[in-house]
Amino acid sequence: MYLVRSALATTAIEGNTLTEDEVNRHLQGELNLPPSRQYLGREIDNVIDAFNTLTERIRYDGTSLISPEVIRWMNGKVLEGLQTGEGVVPGEYSKAPLVVGRYRCAPPEDRPFLIEQLCKTLNEFPVDKENVTAYAILKAIFAHLYLVWIHPFGDGNGRTARLLEFYILTAAGLPYPATHLLSNHYNFTRSEYYRHLDQASGAEYGYIAFFDYAIEGLRDGLVEKIDEIRKQQIAVSWVNYVHEYFEQSASKADRRRRMLVLALTENGPARARQISRLTPALASEYHGKSSRTVSRDINALLDSGLIIRVSDHIEANTSIIEAFLPWRNLAEPE
Repeated sequence: MYLVRSALATTAIEGNTLTEDEVNRHLQGELNLPPSRQYLGREIDNVIDAFNTLTERIRYDGTSLISPEVIRWMNGKVLEGLQTGEGVVPGEYSKAPLVVGRYRCAPPEDRPFLIEQLCKTLNEFPVDKENVTAYAILKAIFAHLYLVWIHPFGDGNGRTARLLEFYILTAAGLPYPATHLLSNHYNFTRSEYYRHLDQASGAEYGYIAFFDYAIEGLRDGLVEKIDEIRKQQIAVSWVNYVHEYFEQSASKADRRRRMLVLALTENGPARARQISRLTPALASEYHGKSSRTVSRDINALLDSGLIIRVSDHIEANTSIIEAFLPWRNLAEPE
């Protein structure tokens, strides 16, 4: 899921119009893109292949050194099989002067030297053993910013920079979902991303503002993912709790009531008169039974605490599970 979102994010910034659902279907071989849009799928494939190759390199070779060859490989990979502009050779430094907006990129003759110096700086980047993650994040953002400033390639510089960012974070041992959050942030705040890039090269200390922008987005992404994981944990724990509650009973009534609780969990609150039709399976259980049976089931589950009545609706009482979870304090900023 995170891989798909990140691949989509890093290509969407450059104009890829596929949706998350379309990317999922494409990877499962279920999306038939017309010839005019097949390049969109190829862009996604290239980025995901690059993610996987770099991850495997770190996992099996144990190397995370950054070299001009690695950066050139990244650019060649993101542009592989795609149509490019005149004079653009994937993985090769551009020999033409490049201008992005009002920013004039490094001269062609300086690009090899500047990339070598960037790699040297990254490989010698300071590391604090007590703050490895923090230093890796700073290193990744630094690498992203300077590669975009040098702008050595005729196309794909942004995707290459974000790939380099991912590589640094992965090599530092960050959890895989976290390594994709910066790319997602840049995509969600695309106009701010370009504005901060522009100011970073123009305004005095503008690069500091880019670091602030990137780190704030990473933090927000982490909070969002922690919330998402927490909800998934609650959902799984709740389903297990419901099954365990009825584990000792084999009666048809308790089997039906268990189905009712799980149906409310999956489909959300419902009025009493809607209960018997929440799911096809539940409708089958209540087929031929009177409304009194539904009422008895509801009352029994209310007494057990597995469901609660809120106004004129009935819902699953998942707050039971939340009482077993550790107290959460993410120190939300005021």
